[in-house]
Amino acid sequence: MFDEPLSDIFPPEGHGAPNDRSPQKEGDTGLPAGTEVFSADDHVSVGEDIFFENLPESLKPRAPRLWRDEQGVFQIGMVMGQSVLPEAFVEVVSHFEKRPGCDAANVEARLEDMSAEGVSKALVFPNEVLGLLAWPDHEIKGECFRIYNDYIAAWKDQAPDRLYPVGLINWWDAKETRKDLEQLKSLGLKTFLMPLNAMTSPDGEKIDYASLKMQPVWEEIEDSGIPVSHHIGEGDFGHDENNRVAMGLLQLVNSFREMFGKYTFGGILDRHPNLQVGWFEGGINWVVSTLQDAKYIDASIKHTYNWKMQHDPEYYWNKHMCASFMVDPLGLELIDRIGVERAMWSTDYPHNESTLGYTRTSLKSVVDAVGVENARKICAENIVKYLKI
Repeated sequence: MFDEPLSDIFPPEGHGAPNDRSPQKEGDTGLPAGTEVFSADDHVSVGEDIFFENLPESLKPRAPRLWRDEQGVFQIGMVMGQSVLPEAFVEVVSHFEKRPGCDAANVEARLEDMSAEGVSKALVFPNEVLGLLAWPDHEIKGECFRIYNDYIAAWKDQAPDRLYPVGLINWWDAKETRKDLEQLKSLGLKTFLMPLNAMTSPDGEKIDYASLKMQPVWEEIEDSGIPVSHHIGEGDFGHDENNRVAMGLLQLVNSFREMFGKYTFGGILDRHPNLQVGWFEGGINWVVSTLQDAKYIDASIKHTYNWKMQHDPEYYWNKHMCASFMVDPLGLELIDRIGVERAMWSTDYPHNESTLGYTRTSLKSVVDAVGVENARKICAENIVKYLKI
């Protein structure tokens, strides 16, 4: 049983959209004075037309365009004014993209919100730029990844001790993978986003991360020493009339399970034992059921394997992986099974599910659940180790 009702931990009644929230400027977090709280998952939007502006003239006709629509929502499309983002995605982001700190052009507003709620540092993923991941033109996609990396590194340099943006890399061509990883290192970017859906290669073939064809890519990633970051958000929100966003969000963590299977049963981590993997915004309670099911499956059908795993499924989690959460009382109750060193707290600023408006209360709930020393690891130290900073 929980020590307190869930309603005392989850967002308060009438919390509202992030566009309208006020930071929680007061409240005891329970953490020792001087603790540099590090959010392991925040987000930023780009309204400047950086791809069109920076691609060579010969490629500009194929450039993705970035803009803010008449409602203030950041968009991406092949033609200015014609977004490729799903309607449900736009519906979600409209609730937070009017917040000044969401915009990459307003670093000061973001830093003010962070400081008001006692957050010192943040790992920052893209918002609408995620539309690039499924861009069908692989040449343009690869070029735009590099442009984004340059742009977001310059953004970081406005507050280099506080902002740690996530880069983007090519995952379908090992030579280009190496170039992108070298670029990340030169720019001081500490991790990159690897889509859960590998999609297709330039020749139209479906990419399977666990295929031996992917070994050259994984070798480049492993050799770089840069950790791999996966993030929820690639699921299908569908077209249901009632609360489709809520229904979509409920199933997004399922893709973590599929990718976990590729790392373990698919042999990626056996072939590349130096990889480190982070799972972001899906909470931590999914880990326990996934490990339980993986161990049961392994014990039941290993006689069918054509690839013999070198370790128990739980080994791969403990040796190679960690995950972030915003508010996860069940996960914290199961922390001994998950591992204190494997969990990372985040605000998820400025999303709907973010702790904006009750961040200090969220931090205090971690301290209350696991104690001060463990909370300091979860809220400050583990993400530093993951990013190797």
